[in-house]
Amino acid sequence: MSIPKQRAYLMIGDQVVADGPISSGRRGHESPTGHLQVLEKDPNHHSNLYGDFVDGSGRTVRGGVSARIDSAPSGTHFAGAPMRWFLRLTEEGVGMHVGILPGYPASHGCIRQSADGAKLFYDYTKVGTPVDVGDY
Repeated sequence: MSIPKQRAYLMIGDQVVADGPISSGRRGHESPTGHLQVLEKDPNHHSNLYGDFVDGSGRTVRGGVSARIDSAPSGTHFAGAPMRWFLRLTEEGVGMHVGILPGYPASHGCIRQSADGAKLFYDYTKVGTPVDVGDY
């Protein structure tokens, strides 16, 4: 993965078989770099840190919250943001998943991909697959 180019490259051997746009971590929430690996795969993962406070009927009362910082309003509970086609890359929970792609680093540290891109990477990887992230 190239942080400066905001691109992910799916490699089979020495060949790039697919590439696509990403959005990595924004300033203060930079994505980890180096030689990582897929630690876990979850097709329907939800964040345990970022999401919304929702009421009993599922209506969002307060959106875009951090479970670490924000307090739940009375009568609400935390609903983690969906992270479809999640590939965990760190023990702290950073991974690759479907997300908004504004064309620049914008995430809380995860590497966002298009729905098609995330599904392709999900299908072609297994736990233990190496993932290189850096200034490529």
